[in-house]
Amino acid sequence: MTDAPALERRAALVYNPTKVDADQLRALVADHASAAGWGEPLFYETSVDDLGDGVTREALDAGASVVLVAGGDGTVRAVSQAMANSHVPLTIVPSGTGNLLARNLDLPLTDPDAMVAAAFDGEVHAIDVGYARLTRADGDHEEHAFVVMGGMGLDAAMIANTSGDLKKRVGWVAYVDGAAKSLVRAKPFPVMYQVLGHRMHRADVQSVLFANCGSLPAGLELIPEASITDGDLDIVIFQPKTALGWLAVWRRVAWDNSVLRRFRAGRRILRLRTKDNSVRYAKGPGIELAASEAHPVQLDGDEFGEATAVSVRIEEGALRITVPKGHVSPNL
Repeated sequence: MTDAPALERRAALVYNPTKVDADQLRALVADHASAAGWGEPLFYETSVDDLGDGVTREALDAGASVVLVAGGDGTVRAVSQAMANSHVPLTIVPSGTGNLLARNLDLPLTDPDAMVAAAFDGEVHAIDVGYARLTRADGDHEEHAFVVMGGMGLDAAMIANTSGDLKKRVGWVAYVDGAAKSLVRAKPFPVMYQVLGHRMHRADVQSVLFANCGSLPAGLELIPEASITDGDLDIVIFQPKTALGWLAVWRRVAWDNSVLRRFRAGRRILRLRTKDNSVRYAKGPGIELAASEAHPVQLDGDEFGEATAVSVRIEEGALRITVPKGHVSPNL
């Protein structure tokens, strides 16, 4: 993976001990490192106080030639934040419930051996990283990276209302319960937003999503044309006004994007269909978003509290990702 002699190279594994069999995974990484002629690997556990960014910086400071991450979407997000612009490759060993970045890259979700092997002899691709600067109600600011998507409004409330215990038992399906709880109290709220390079808009919305890639679990395509390597964000504005509007949202995501768009005849139907405004799409290198009151924000499926404004930008090619040799994905 680097030009250094093999024995001088060391891999580092950052893992969430609640998501993986630590002993088994550490042994797997050690075996592959030995077979590749690399030095002894480094191992770092995440914790409640360090979701992965701190220990990843330790790994980089220790001279890691490649970093492997095993954990949920939150762990991948935190490690990716620390890895951005380091020029050191990151290897994702899918774990947890969502695996959103791995799904969008079409990586093998149930073959950890293939992904660990990729850390030592795989192919490297550069992908984009998003950054969201949050403005709190008291005027404080903080910025966090994301690699899949973030949002303000109902999507973040849904995540906040999802039971952690239920998520452990049934996986991503637990979000259905969170969505049901959130929809009961869901009300549109006014926002001003401007996709960079476009004019400013005012709208009453349920959610504003800013995405680096567009696939969700269960084969749902939220944004079929999204690319993780194009240097642009894909923006989705959800603004249904009635129950029929929510049906239009569901049809757009679950049927139009995820089924009809795959077929030539289906795409012809979509071109002929009357457009509705329940879901609006936009694209650009960033977005400025402001609301009159604080609303919940999520990044890569983790809640990040409430904010009155979000400023989002994309850094093209900021993160290097390894994939198995010969791996093909339309998103790379």
